[in-house]
Amino acid sequence: MLTEAVIGRPDPRLRQWVDRYLGYREDAPVPLVRREVAGAFVVLILGWGDPLDVTDPRAPGRGAYAANAFLAGPFDGWCVTRTAGTGTGVQVLLTAPAARRLLGLPLAELTNRAVPVDAVAGWLARLRDELAGDPGWPQRFARLDAALAARLASTAPVDPHLLAAWRRLHGSGGAVGVATLAGELGWSRRHLSVRFRREFGLPPKTAARLVRFERAYASLGRTLLTAPAAVPDDAGWAERAARWGYYDQSHLIREFREFAGATPAALTAP
Repeated sequence: MLTEAVIGRPDPRLRQWVDRYLGYREDAPVPLVRREVAGAFVVLILGWGDPLDVTDPRAPGRGAYAANAFLAGPFDGWCVTRTAGTGTGVQVLLTAPAARRLLGLPLAELTNRAVPVDAVAGWLARLRDELAGDPGWPQRFARLDAALAARLASTAPVDPHLLAAWRRLHGSGGAVGVATLAGELGWSRRHLSVRFRREFGLPPKTAARLVRFERAYASLGRTLLTAPAAVPDDAGWAERAARWGYYDQSHLIREFREFAGATPAALTAP
């Protein structure tokens, strides 16, 4: 059960990279199991309470176990978290370009994986320990600002061609095709796909599907990185599918089952 949730807004200079921080405290006297949806983004958890497990049911060996601070994603399928006890920490959702820049490593190394921060980046492990020692959320958010600003100052920019491709894909809601993206860059489709997948963790076609899914999922009242696609409250599922960019209702349901592990109707059921 979430007993504390505090939203922090990063320094304005960071907002093109980080939208918000979420400070949380959660008490789970009995094991709490959640299904987490797929996404073309990276989840950073810097926690210092009781640990949790992150499991990909397709490949349990790719998960993180008994970790309270980890990086997860990008994921092209849903995964499961399991925790018990009291967890406290900060969650940061990072777009693929933001994660590539801040982490300083190709996201292909994190695709469909959850990895303790100690195994990826020493600066993140130190930051976790410093956050745990701060007296409150304002101090923690200020420390995050300073740490992320320092990383941006010390890491190389994202390749401008790939950044333009990401922004074009994301801005279209996943509607722009790979051939169009490649043509706009003057690259072959294969060259774009190889470079995009290495740097951002997923091929552009899969990323486009996930961007579309994120918009649809956000329209169900879920909070992700993407603004929800506008749909009238009384719209049926067929109309919603069309508004969200799916071929038909069956296409919508298949994508939700793959990326969320449930149909939209099941997710919105009381």
